Amino acid sequence: MSDFKSILTRYWGYSNFRPLQEEIIQSIADGNDTLGLMPTGGGKSITFQVYSLAKPGICLVITPLISLMKDQVENLNKKGIKALAIHSGLSQREIKIAFDKASWGDYKFLYLSPERVNTERFKDHLGNMDVNLITVDEAHCISQWGYDFRPSYRKITELRQLLPDVPVLALTATATREVEKDIQKQLDFKKEHVLRKSFFRDNLIYIVREREDKMQYLLQSVQRAKGTGIVYVRSRKLTKEISQYLRKNKISADYYHADLSSLNREKKQDDWKSGKTRVIVATNAFGMGIDKANVRFVIHYGPADSPEAYFQEAGRAGRDGKKAYAVLIYGKSDVLAMKKNVEKSFPDIEVIKNVYQALCNTFQLAVGYGKNQTRDFNLGEFASKYSMQIQTIYNSIKILQREGYLELTDESDNPSRLIFIVGRDDLYKFQVANASFDGFIKLILRSYSGLFADYVPINEELLAKRAGLTIEVVYRFLNHLNSYKIIHYIPRKNTPYIFFPKERIEINRLKISKEHYADRKHDYQKRVDAMIHYSTQKLKCRSQVLLQYFGEKESVRCGNCDVCLERNELGLSKLEFDRLADEIRENLADPCSFDELIMKLKGNEERKIRVIRWLMDNGKIVKRIDNKLEWKRNQQANGAKPE
Repeated sequence: MSDFKSILTRYWGYSNFRPLQEEIIQSIADGNDTLGLMPTGGGKSITFQVYSLAKPGICLVITPLISLMKDQVENLNKKGIKALAIHSGLSQREIKIAFDKASWGDYKFLYLSPERVNTERFKDHLGNMDVNLITVDEAHCISQWGYDFRPSYRKITELRQLLPDVPVLALTATATREVEKDIQKQLDFKKEHVLRKSFFRDNLIYIVREREDKMQYLLQSVQRAKGTGIVYVRSRKLTKEISQYLRKNKISADYYHADLSSLNREKKQDDWKSGKTRVIVATNAFGMGIDKANVRFVIHYGPADSPEAYFQEAGRAGRDGKKAYAVLIYGKSDVLAMKKNVEKSFPDIEVIKNVYQALCNTFQLAVGYGKNQTRDFNLGEFASKYSMQIQTIYNSIKILQREGYLELTDESDNPSRLIFIVGRDDLYKFQVANASFDGFIKLILRSYSGLFADYVPINEELLAKRAGLTIEVVYRFLNHLNSYKIIHYIPRKNTPYIFFPKERIEINRLKISKEHYADRKHDYQKRVDAMIHYSTQKLKCRSQVLLQYFGEKESVRCGNCDVCLERNELGLSKLEFDRLADEIRENLADPCSFDELIMKLKGNEERKIRVIRWLMDNGKIVKRIDNKLEWKRNQQANGAKPE
């Protein structure tokens, strides 16, 4: 057994790698910069984790997803593997301690949010680290053509100059061929090297339904389906409304969105993961980093914003390899709303500038100050204070982020934590002089270890229960000890952060480039159009449409989606149908009547009639006022070849 396979068995309990995992590991071992493309749930993290465990030194893992890095660090630590994370949700003291541990503490993995890579503190410590691999997760973020571009990712290339002999592994679940090439260019690959697993999921059945009464069809779908599932909706309000509707109809359901308290979200997640709740109705805030292999269905109550987002969310179904369903329910109003959303996603330049100025004022950043500073950010409170729409603020921030003026992190659920900042002798003196605190301090020391060396997560409710006190009294004790500089206490927070990579500038100097406004608007329009096309077309296999978007031109029909099943009823093979459809299209270059068309076509008359009727029912052939048939060409312009 190879070292890599023995590590896989020892720590993960698997006897064999999944497809592509071992190839990626071997590619890095051979010294190749490597871009690995694996669909959601394909086991990307095992590639760099197994490789680095087989080598001396530490692996740098750069990812923008704080919740994901925290989950992975926790899981590695549970396996006895030393790992830590540094991100914008930590205090400066915590960041310093973490960098010291990474430099001198024999750690195997250091997870970093991208904005940390460019800090002087990181660069100062880097020389003390024996780095064996640079892993760039969510690598599409480095490409301006990627759907979630982040300028801080561009700073990763500086690591290549500081660590010229260390290979780079870039990983992503969703990238078009254009984005693939740009990732390798931006990461300064020595030579292009892509290892990709087909995005084809043979166990995932795609179904699209156009329904005006979406709620009723949703209920019927959930009633027919087996096992647990996710329903994705586009607003926080809908999560609650739909979950209540499902519960009224005796479906075990709950709702989830980013505005819930961290404890509430944690409970809802746990209830769903354990099977106590069967269906979770959620915004796109749900799912990242949540590992549940036996999800039997994912239903989208309206289209996602892009094929990338849809593929990633739908891909959370059936990770165990068993049959699962990805269902999309839409109405005509959804298509209209998506088209309007393109304009809403790109506010006027003056509005964007006003948002920037309001942010700087809120955080009391003077012109020329604020570089590398991080601030808690409550989007709802900010919107209320300045009487702005949440969507306008969010979209303005995304454009400011592209320009590199600031970055918005994902929400980070940070537990309460503390460290003793006095030595044991001084602590004893304090306890003697302040008898009222003595019992509480002893309780903390009995409950947790390592409090003098590092920040330790604590649970105020547990302390209150053990001490026989109310939680309010526990908070008061902790805050008093903090004010006396006996401990540094950081209460639990669940909030996104705004990071300022640059100092604040005068508003008249703030520039929004064509590249990051007009060009990105055009790019976003293409993504929306592609998602609308996937939703509304009824001629091409759903799986093929998605795979073609991601550059897989030679994919085969899945045979199981709604389009394929309807096509199968015609009793024709793919080749027979394609030939006949092509012949029909050629003969309708000049519109003609139904009977004239039948006469022009070769072969069995019954088959000809079935295909013509199918093409008419699915909107590919239209009947004009003069009763002549005409090939509808607007779908051809959208890239739909008759199937």
